[in-house]
Amino acid sequence: MIEQRFQNQVAIVTGAGIGIGFEIAKQLAEQGAKVMLNDIDEDLAESSAKIIRENGGICEAFGGDVSDLKSIQQLIQKTITSFGKIDILIANAGITTFGDFWEYQPESMQQILQVNLFGTFFLTQAASKQMLKQGHGGSILLTSSVTGHQAHKYLAAYGMTKAGIEQLAKNLVVDLSPHQININTVAPGATLTERTLSDANYLETWSRITPTGRPATVQDIANAALFLVSPLSRQITGQSLVVDGGWTSVGPSPY
Repeated sequence: MIEQRFQNQVAIVTGAGIGIGFEIAKQLAEQGAKVMLNDIDEDLAESSAKIIRENGGICEAFGGDVSDLKSIQQLIQKTITSFGKIDILIANAGITTFGDFWEYQPESMQQILQVNLFGTFFLTQAASKQMLKQGHGGSILLTSSVTGHQAHKYLAAYGMTKAGIEQLAKNLVVDLSPHQININTVAPGATLTERTLSDANYLETWSRITPTGRPATVQDIANAALFLVSPLSRQITGQSLVVDGGWTSVGPSPY
């Protein structure tokens, strides 16, 4: 029997149509939370929320781009209308753009900054304001990456945004702690998802260069995420938890 650690809690999970975000939303619902599941693809958000409901969870869908201020406000309002409050925000939505530093284009930079930094910042602001209004604290988790800790070929812009997300969490300790809101980041390393499994060499490569002998699963990342927004972590704030099987400790390149 699954422990109902999040009974009577309301959580928003963005970028949750598939992969890590979906697994986090699913596990939160299994443990008693009411979940607002967001994805930029409205049909995917609806179908993923339906899967969670069919397995006994309470989950509603919001299809929208949370790098857009109007969509952020609509997401917050729909959550309040549906569930009455917000206790947990997991800002998981983000994009990856690969590119050689010498050839990287301004259009790609604008896009990744808009989604990964602008969207994360203003979604966090909006959810925090709602938590402040409610007056009983809350938990916020931002999704970073090992590329915010260690150089990775073709990911200079992406790694820059993820390092920025971690600094945002550190800085917001000053603003949020007086209101009993804790904020942290989870930094996944190589993880088996629908996207990475499309690379025929991914599992073999990352199993070979990861000290634990395998890349992470979405369940590994979700386990860490749920800990960081659970009652067990109320005194942990401004921190980043790396989940990478020890890869950043040794750092061999996959290239």
